[in-house]
Amino acid sequence: MARRKRKNSRISLKKGFFKRGKNWDFDWIGPSLIKLLKFAFIAGLISGIGISLHYIDKKYIRTAQSKEFGPLTLKDVPQWVLDSDELIEKILDKAGGRKFRLDEKTASIVRDNLRSVAWMENTSVQTMGDEIQVRARYRKPIAVIQSEPSKFYIDVNQVVLDYVPLPKLFIVEIKLGSLLDSKTPIYGEVWQRNDLTAALKIIEKINQMDKTLRQKKPLLSEIASIDVSNYRGIKSRSNPHIILYSHDDTPIHWGAEIGGWQKEMESPDAQKLAKLYAYYEQEGTLNSGKKVNFINLRDPQVKIPLPIDGF
Repeated sequence: MARRKRKNSRISLKKGFFKRGKNWDFDWIGPSLIKLLKFAFIAGLISGIGISLHYIDKKYIRTAQSKEFGPLTLKDVPQWVLDSDELIEKILDKAGGRKFRLDEKTASIVRDNLRSVAWMENTSVQTMGDEIQVRARYRKPIAVIQSEPSKFYIDVNQVVLDYVPLPKLFIVEIKLGSLLDSKTPIYGEVWQRNDLTAALKIIEKINQMDKTLRQKKPLLSEIASIDVSNYRGIKSRSNPHIILYSHDDTPIHWGAEIGGWQKEMESPDAQKLAKLYAYYEQEGTLNSGKKVNFINLRDPQVKIPLPIDGF
């Protein structure tokens, strides 16, 4: 009897153990396993959606975009720019090429690329239809400066432009004094120099007069260079402060800068222009063929033959 009781108690202990184990299984492992399965299902779903979107983007969207390429077109370009293949090539190269993807991101990239082009300002770039359109205001050079080894242009606002051949424009060379007394000019920036300003003002006066008279051959086309190396008499007070040269190197003694004629007791600026155009009208050229040593505009005159009335 004693043995049978001991055996029954062992069976009871085993049943109790499994009963407790069974309860522990469902109370702790069950809910955790369900949570783990839920997390795995959600993660798998998100991963599947991501893979599907990547496949759709790669196969359909990107493929469609890659086919939408178009040319870069420069709009409202002045004829003098179109006449220079080298300038057009330079602008296109700076833009980044000739064909681009047709989207707004590309327009922004091209706009940023063209900011470094000194020839252009107020530049706008838009994706329009089947092309990228570029519009800008182009800086027109009126003078060139040569100082070995550099050569560059200046526009009416004294902005410095890099050199390219421009065969259809009348561009006057300006001969300055030493270039070492100022900072090296940077393309696209204004170069502040009083002697440069003085030369540009004379070019502008002649240009305005040509437009007023509507010359078949503008007088400006006869001017090869303007020498301002003696600006304000820095070298010699008695010699002409500014000298213009024709294409056969005939000196034209202009004298003091615009507005400075009274101080130097010279002809007024209007008289200087009148004398210059009177000579041009009479001779048909400023190239004297060495008939004269120089053309003098400095000496005041009481009566001057004007090429136009009321100037």
